[in-house]
Amino acid sequence: MTPPIEAALAHHDAQHAATLRDELIDVHLDARADLLDNPFYSGQRFGERLDNYLLSPGFHLVTVRIGAELIGYAFGGTLPATTLWWRGAEVADPDVTRETGNRTFAFREILVRRAHQRRGYAHRLHDELLGARSEERATLLVRDDNPARELYLRWGWHLVGHLQPFPDSPRFEAMVIPLPLVPPLA
Repeated sequence: MTPPIEAALAHHDAQHAATLRDELIDVHLDARADLLDNPFYSGQRFGERLDNYLLSPGFHLVTVRIGAELIGYAFGGTLPATTLWWRGAEVADPDVTRETGNRTFAFREILVRRAHQRRGYAHRLHDELLGARSEERATLLVRDDNPARELYLRWGWHLVGHLQPFPDSPRFEAMVIPLPLVPPLA
């Protein structure tokens, strides 16, 4: 009997991530197949956002492969002091929206192909990406109906407000987690 192929994690900067663009879009289309009727989640629209994210300061991508197949990834970048990330944010504490250029890592995407979900890959990607960060905190956006929302809360994220980053996007919950990443108890 052949032993299972080990999953391999790898780190990539923006230049190398750009060479993986088609694979990243393929994973997006697979992982978000149930959302593709919404133009915001189309491959073309995701590709446009990805191209902009690759220009972010401190862009960092972590991938997981089984053999040659890319099965998942997580990426983000450091928010500049002049970021528009928090534009229109509904937050209780206005300090949440203060950026310095090195305060916050924007955790932009975490996706795993449907056939490999619920096996711990997302958590490994999450911890691997955030474990190497030097910023004070990280932030992410999640739909309130996304099952991953409950995972984020269990992993130590907390809700700080709501925002709609693009005119064609859903309204998201904005979450923050302090860095360095300390795994939550139990």
